[in-house]
Amino acid sequence: MIRPHALIARVWRLLRPFQWRLLWCAHAKYNVGVTGVVRDDEGRVLLLRHRLWSPQRPWGLPTGFAAKGEEFGQTVVREVKEETGLDVVPGPLVRLRSGYRLRLEVAYEARLTGGTLRLDPLEILEARWCEPDDLPEGLSDLHRRLIRGETDADSVRGVG
Repeated sequence: MIRPHALIARVWRLLRPFQWRLLWCAHAKYNVGVTGVVRDDEGRVLLLRHRLWSPQRPWGLPTGFAAKGEEFGQTVVREVKEETGLDVVPGPLVRLRSGYRLRLEVAYEARLTGGTLRLDPLEILEARWCEPDDLPEGLSDLHRRLIRGETDADSVRGVG
């Protein structure tokens, strides 16, 4: 008599050409939202007033979705360039967690290296370099925490 686990293993091996498709159907699919905490040499942070965001919270860090197969640090580089014309180098990963519904949230520190400020008028209304202790109204709490350098673990412990 074949035991159930051995039978399941045998069937799974027979399905080898279709395993990926079966797994794809059985598991959640995620969009990956990538945020850049872009700082200049003076320690100021780049904030954007986003056209497509809520009018109550239009200010935020440069943010966009990763393209298929794109390394997330390079998503920051691409999104900042597309939205502002500025060049950045990605730094340390500062956030990685599941987000709203089927979104994975990733955030990196990033350093300004050059470029000329040229806003994408479809997405961005205004750009501003801000001191971390002088941030505009209408900025999400999450982005405030990222700017202050708080980690998710700090939030859980009540730090900040």
